[in-house]
Amino acid sequence: MTRRGFFAWASGVSGAFAASRWVFRPTEAPAAGGSFEVARSDAEWRKILSAEQFNVLRQHGTERPWTSPLNKEYGKGTYVCAGCELPLFSSDTKFDSGTGWPSFWTPIEGAVGTSVDTSFFMKRTEAHCRRCGGHLGHVFDDGPKPTGLRYCINGVSLKFVPA
Repeated sequence: MTRRGFFAWASGVSGAFAASRWVFRPTEAPAAGGSFEVARSDAEWRKILSAEQFNVLRQHGTERPWTSPLNKEYGKGTYVCAGCELPLFSSDTKFDSGTGWPSFWTPIEGAVGTSVDTSFFMKRTEAHCRRCGGHLGHVFDDGPKPTGLRYCINGVSLKFVPA
């Protein structure tokens, strides 16, 4: 199986998992555990986020691959958290991973926290906003130099601010 074929297969599986998470989503939003500078109730988050943003940022959902306009955004600027507007990634670290989600090889220092995600019978590294705890995506060790990391981020969890 080619790498591209694998990613196509993985995208389909991810979509099925995302759909099942939407159907069986909890009534209370399980953002990253811990205490964060920006804390809001579910009702407050729902007022400021779209339904899709709420699902991803507050309920650890996953957007469908290839659906985010930010996947093709390569202008100079900064990607900020859609929940609290904390600057998360510089456009200088963005690359085309071929996965269908915006990918970066490193975040802005101190902006992104990580935790262990054991959902779907896998052990992955989850990336979340340091300030509001919003789920961003996952970190994989198949990225480019210099870090070798791929921050695979849901575009709906970001806003792009041109330089």
